[in-house]
Amino acid sequence: MRSGASFAAARDRHLSGLAERDRRLAYQLAGGVLRSQADLDRALALATVDPRLDDILRLGAYQLRALARVPAYAAVSTSVELARDAAGEGGARFVNQALRRLERTRSGERGAVPSHPAWLLARWRKQFGADEAARLVAWNDARPPLTLQPVRWDPDTLRARLQEADFGVGDAPYGAGLRVSPPGTAPRSLLPARLPGFAEGAFIVQDPAQALVCRYAAFPAGGLAYDACAAPGGKAVMLERLGARVVAGDARRDRMAHLVQTVRRAGVAIRPAVADLLAAPCAAGALAAVLVDAPCTATGTMARHPDARWRISARAIDRAAARQRALLEAGGPLVQSGGTLVYATCSLEPEENSDVVNDFLERHPEFRRDAPPPGTVPAELLTEAGDFQSIPQRHGIDGAYAARLVRVR
Repeated sequence: MRSGASFAAARDRHLSGLAERDRRLAYQLAGGVLRSQADLDRALALATVDPRLDDILRLGAYQLRALARVPAYAAVSTSVELARDAAGEGGARFVNQALRRLERTRSGERGAVPSHPAWLLARWRKQFGADEAARLVAWNDARPPLTLQPVRWDPDTLRARLQEADFGVGDAPYGAGLRVSPPGTAPRSLLPARLPGFAEGAFIVQDPAQALVCRYAAFPAGGLAYDACAAPGGKAVMLERLGARVVAGDARRDRMAHLVQTVRRAGVAIRPAVADLLAAPCAAGALAAVLVDAPCTATGTMARHPDARWRISARAIDRAAARQRALLEAGGPLVQSGGTLVYATCSLEPEENSDVVNDFLERHPEFRRDAPPPGTVPAELLTEAGDFQSIPQRHGIDGAYAARLVRVR
């Protein structure tokens, strides 16, 4: 990750070959350090430390403060060995002293402390108020639930098979999927590939927010729809399951393998394509529906992607909005008269959401906002303008935004 990989990509590349116990511990350590990094850095005074020791100290301190099952001597000794490899005997002595001192001063303290950049906290306090911002931070710093959307198996069959394997199963919020918990009472991460039905394409992993965006889109059954930023493919699968004929395009060739794998496992009739929406991959007016699921700062999914809080900046929001405007502008001409254009993100920031849509509508009178059919999504998830908006601390699901536009001429 420190070399530029996302948390998800690094996890999938480096942890898949480990034994399950080791994989869970590695995932918990890395995610825990990311979620509590600012607090760990303050406790360790990392601004004055050899940078080669930063993550070694964070990992050791996180184990001392948050993992009761890891003995203190093991956390310290492992960190010392890592420091010796990275910075020699001097580094090993420094890490030993720093963690021993932390162990003495913070003895008995457990549990990660909420940790976000100060500029982002200030923004959310202004946007949501202090209490709601604190709840959002707490949501982001907790372990995210795993939600499955049934595909080849119906919900009852999937539920029964999971329960037979001793997994806990409950309904996800708003009836959008099944939430799964591991056997027993100890909190642990779940590897979807090891759940019953994975190889058979019984389900895809998808948060309720994303499934609800697909329902909100309400693409016409049988109509040709283009998912313009489709990788890794979850929304394309759900749109096809809801009745649309889907072409799934993405400009990022390196992500197409994941999209194709998802489509094949789910057994859906989706045509994947390496295509850049900005290069007009389809003829003008050829499509009944277009989904522009625009790349964004992902501030609505920071519980699932704990690295995101450290990867973005205030300037990144503006840069993302500029890109999003260009993508929506490119998607509009592809929609036929009477067709549907849906713009979506997993951001909480107005600059990336309603501001982009309002700007587009001001410049394109041939489009107007269009409400989805009654009962498509709960009214509490609709804004006054009729857009979809889920807020983690309010609704208990990922943050997501979508606007449904219809071409009137």
